[in-house]
Amino acid sequence: MSDSDFPRVTRLLPDAVHQDVRPGTAVVRLETTHDRQGVLDGAWWPRSRDIAAELPALITALTEHLGPITRVGLDAGAWEALPTRMTVDGRVVHVDSSPVGDGTVLVTRGGQDLFSLLVVPPHASPDAARAAMTEAVRAGSLRQAEQILIDTGAERAD
Repeated sequence: MSDSDFPRVTRLLPDAVHQDVRPGTAVVRLETTHDRQGVLDGAWWPRSRDIAAELPALITALTEHLGPITRVGLDAGAWEALPTRMTVDGRVVHVDSSPVGDGTVLVTRGGQDLFSLLVVPPHASPDAARAAMTEAVRAGSLRQAEQILIDTGAERAD
């Protein structure tokens, strides 16, 4: 499938919306450049480690802006009770898990269009979460998710 097979939504969130970012909001900041040269395409700040409670809101938000999401790859150690698939808004989304531990979630649109999102830990402070999300979408950033979380003070609690 090509990019032209999916709707392009040009609605962008105003910068002020990020001042009120808090856990539980399905705010995903996607890099808006077409070349996608950075390591990460965006960021997500879930409220908890309960994937069954958190993933549907993310999938719904991404589907609205990117088109149908078919697969999600998660760090098995970062989430409670990972299913192999979920039905979100009437569509089956396959869930892959691996012990990568790198602070990301991989989202597949269509057959192969892959987006890598930084996952801000639920316990992060609002200031640390905003800083991490901002760095994740900085155009051309080559910083890995794990390093962003460390540098912004949003790293995972043991």
